[in-house]
Amino acid sequence: MTRTDWVYPRWIAHRGAGKLAPENTLAAFRLGADYGFRMFECDAKLSADDVPFLLHDATLERTSNGHGTAGDQPWSALSQLDAGGWHSRRFAGEPLATLEALIRFCLANRHALNIEIKPTPGLEQKTGEIVARRAAQLWTDASLPPPLLTSFRPESLLGAMTVQPELPRGLLLDTLWDGCFDHARQLRCQAIVCNHALWDAALVARVHQARMRALSYTVNDEWAAERLIALGTDGIITDRVDRFSPAG
Repeated sequence: MTRTDWVYPRWIAHRGAGKLAPENTLAAFRLGADYGFRMFECDAKLSADDVPFLLHDATLERTSNGHGTAGDQPWSALSQLDAGGWHSRRFAGEPLATLEALIRFCLANRHALNIEIKPTPGLEQKTGEIVARRAAQLWTDASLPPPLLTSFRPESLLGAMTVQPELPRGLLLDTLWDGCFDHARQLRCQAIVCNHALWDAALVARVHQARMRALSYTVNDEWAAERLIALGTDGIITDRVDRFSPAG
């Protein structure tokens, strides 16, 4: 996939529906879809028995009634947790979601998906390998764009590239660290996904000249979105599914 054949929507709903629903749960993705979004971002990591599931943090406390490091627990235990009650009574009892469940939801509704590989520390490459392999196995509709795999960890993207080189990849950046572009090229990335404040005209031009796409996270203000669109960036990840029209 090259810059000229990019097939993803501009607007991407962060963790399903931003902060309007418990992040990374199927309830959040359903709500984001209700607002008209056609592409979603999620965070994927491994349970102790190597089931890819959705969770941002390494630990369970912030977004569930569980405790400890999520990756140390088997899916049989993780699947029993309440991942919605922390958010509001409306979502109490909402379970953690597997990556498989989200992919099946996206396929059934013809949505695109950005899977951020969010490994438990120490499992960077293994997580990339298993997430990429499982995503490729499950994404059976060739008429839809393939899942875009992104990560802050080059090791995770290397794992993904090693087992499923045909799946597009993007390097996530919170800062422009030394060698980041070299890593993106070596990993044959199709996108650079930056903290939105990093983008300026020179950086957008550099990314486009390298035949990659310029995506931004997490954009929740109109002035920021307008600036990024004016700069010619290609994708905007937002929590504010209630503020931005995905058709815009």
